[in-house]
Amino acid sequence: MNERKALDEGAKMTELERIRHSAAHVMATAILRLWPDAQFASGPAVENGFYYDVELSHRISPEDFPAIEAEMKKEIKANHTFEKVVVTREQAMKDAQSGRLGGLVERPGNPSKFKIGNLESIPEGERITYCKNGDFIDLCEWSPQHVMRTGNIGAFKLTTVASAYYKGDEKNPQLQRIYGTAFKNKTQLEEYFKMIEEAKKRDHRKIGQEMGLFTIDTEYVGPGLPLWLPKGTAICEELEKLAKETEFAAGYVLVKTPHIAREKMYKTSGHLPYYAESMFPPMEMLEEDKKRKESLRAAINVNAELLEKSRERDPDGEEHSQLMLRREELQNQPQTLGSRYYLKAMNCPHHHRIFAAEPRSYRHLPLRLAEYGTCYRYEQSGELFGLMRVRSLNMNDAHIYCTAEQFAAEFNAVNEMYLKYFKIFGIEKYQMRFSTSAPDGMGKKYVNEPALWKQTEDMVRRVLVESKINFVEVPNEAAFYGPKIDVQVWSVIGREFTLATNQVDFAVPARFGLVYRDKDNTDKTPLCIHRAPLGTHERFIGFLVEHYAGNFPLWLAPEQVRVLTIGEETPLVDYAKKVVAELRSNMVRAEGDYGTDKINGKIQRAEEAKVHTMLVIGGRDMDAGAVSVRVHSKGNLGAKPKGEAIAGILQAIKERST
Repeated sequence: MNERKALDEGAKMTELERIRHSAAHVMATAILRLWPDAQFASGPAVENGFYYDVELSHRISPEDFPAIEAEMKKEIKANHTFEKVVVTREQAMKDAQSGRLGGLVERPGNPSKFKIGNLESIPEGERITYCKNGDFIDLCEWSPQHVMRTGNIGAFKLTTVASAYYKGDEKNPQLQRIYGTAFKNKTQLEEYFKMIEEAKKRDHRKIGQEMGLFTIDTEYVGPGLPLWLPKGTAICEELEKLAKETEFAAGYVLVKTPHIAREKMYKTSGHLPYYAESMFPPMEMLEEDKKRKESLRAAINVNAELLEKSRERDPDGEEHSQLMLRREELQNQPQTLGSRYYLKAMNCPHHHRIFAAEPRSYRHLPLRLAEYGTCYRYEQSGELFGLMRVRSLNMNDAHIYCTAEQFAAEFNAVNEMYLKYFKIFGIEKYQMRFSTSAPDGMGKKYVNEPALWKQTEDMVRRVLVESKINFVEVPNEAAFYGPKIDVQVWSVIGREFTLATNQVDFAVPARFGLVYRDKDNTDKTPLCIHRAPLGTHERFIGFLVEHYAGNFPLWLAPEQVRVLTIGEETPLVDYAKKVVAELRSNMVRAEGDYGTDKINGKIQRAEEAKVHTMLVIGGRDMDAGAVSVRVHSKGNLGAKPKGEAIAGILQAIKERST
């Protein structure tokens, strides 16, 4: 293994992750049985299975999978023990140079070059261990990362082949990445692949294109920068409306911030340099610097002239003294305020400056600032994926500034908001991943405030326990400025998504000098809760497309109602147009299909477009002042008086019925 896991990380691996990690070793064993010259790099368990990176002259393809799987079954049947072997650095390097490490036997003239690279990256003095199953030995930090024996692996299947650079660096050799998955038993494996097949049908990229929700124009706009088409924008607007109504009722106030800021902003927040790789490169405002320098030079020259005159009049006078102070002030001014600007990758620093814009007292707290803000993050091109991983994102963001005494109530209210949204969208399975710090990361990975870390982690844990929220605690994965909660949700077909992240920030407000005047007339720094219950438009709509398979509930459907005529007689079409006009006057997204096509063809088109409700109007409906109601995928619900049908539609939209 290349990705050596720390002891505490291995200890928290689930049983399924241990099965998959072990399966990666067994797959490497099988590949070596077939191609003894294979060179292995890393092979971890990942979200939906495992992989191993390998360099091999033979190009592995899915046609090779049956042969590899057959060898894997032999290794599993052999039921070899996964053994821990502690070695010296010298012995490990000797084994790597002989080709034994990462192999089944010594391979003269074929050293394990990637294992040598992995060994060189291990700090001096750190323990070096192997994992051995049968004849295969691999560099692997030993901890509870494996099942006891190869026979404990259960059911498995190889899935795909991809390319990957060694250690993720494009300057390094490109390797073949062989993916697979494993489960405790065959039933779970079969259920997983059924879910995968259903997920392909529900792929948000496929349905999004079919429904005309969004497009990504890589040639003119750029990769990872979605363009929302009218139907997709309708969904965005509905989500924003829901968020704004919910937040207004909860006492939030809306703010607006620009899309860029000076470098100073992000250096103060700490995002630079630590987050720089995820930010777009800076923009240099050279003209701005030039004008400032010219202005400063002119002020210095004017001051010098005035000083000369005042020296002649009265060198000891007050005027001369003030001009001398002014000269010193001008000379100490920087020639530039910083000509570098960055596209904002997060909204929080802007909101901190809004907090700082006015004097605050304890009476103003809690202060809840909300914004559907647009952020820009430079995701690597290989990581971009439809709406799920993008470079431009519209975030349902808010920052709550509060006292320590107010924290529990505010944090619980955020959790309650999540539960409300889960109910609205029919999300039945969810989990909060509570990420905490680690003592050895203080001052390096985390802000060096051990006491504040313990205090805030205890507060978050207490709220989660007392509110009976479903959560798991994950050490050493917090944000650099405080503990965080990743919200995991599952779609109706059982696929897991990361919806959003909540963070508790006790450090950055102090960096910006944020204070409020407390009851005892002293200045204190507020706590800040970062929250985004609906995540981003991009990721959340991507999730909803799969969750609903594009069959959105009425309130969220891009086209809510389509009125279809049986015939094209002028009185009939006029009646249908009045129905459409009445619906649109009530902000219902309604369209009409008044053409000469037969009604079955019109219904089929509406069904294919996933229009939620169809109002079919024939001569009898017109004479009776009625409409015949059809609902997508449910069929004909029968005739209703026009007023009753419209009232029902408006009520369902208002209630956001599913």
